[in-house]
Amino acid sequence: MTKENLQSDTTRDRVLSTSAGLFCQHGYAGVSMRKIAESCDMKAGSLYYHFASKDEILIEVLNMGIERVHAAVATALSESAGTASAFDRLRHAISGHLHALLEYSSFTSANVRIFRQVPEAVQHSTLETRRRYEALWDGFLGDLKAEGHLRSDVDIRSFRLMLIGALNATLDWFDPAPGDISELADRYADMLANGILVGPQS
Repeated sequence: MTKENLQSDTTRDRVLSTSAGLFCQHGYAGVSMRKIAESCDMKAGSLYYHFASKDEILIEVLNMGIERVHAAVATALSESAGTASAFDRLRHAISGHLHALLEYSSFTSANVRIFRQVPEAVQHSTLETRRRYEALWDGFLGDLKAEGHLRSDVDIRSFRLMLIGALNATLDWFDPAPGDISELADRYADMLANGILVGPQS
């Protein structure tokens, strides 16, 4: 790779990181190419050399957020496959999602907080990436069900939507600086696996 290519990659990474923070802070409508360029100490023309539009930047930001969480969960499942209990596999998957969600919060927050604000064409451009991540969870939960670890009447899609929705909501209240992400993952997994109610239920 040439020096020019390395510089170009570095500049793109800086633009994407800066843009992710701006989108989270100001929303879709509050961010322009000019604002992105100014925040990166660039001229607008230089920014257009790397990206054709704000939407092109946003699509990459959204996809990167999903891909980082996907990679973390896939790694967690791979490392726990074959040897861990069903509970531990669930705990590792939850932990992978939470760690990536909170460690790359500017990218992942954009998916959670402004996705409904963006143009339909932008949403559609992230659909394949989203579906791949959903399929990872559906496959894992389907395996747990086939192995007899989930109740036979549990709807996989509904459970996945509830679980990921709850995990994503931690962006609004959990501070990873003083908090322990692994401990939070353990608490979530325990509540899912063992329930929260005691005594006979009607």
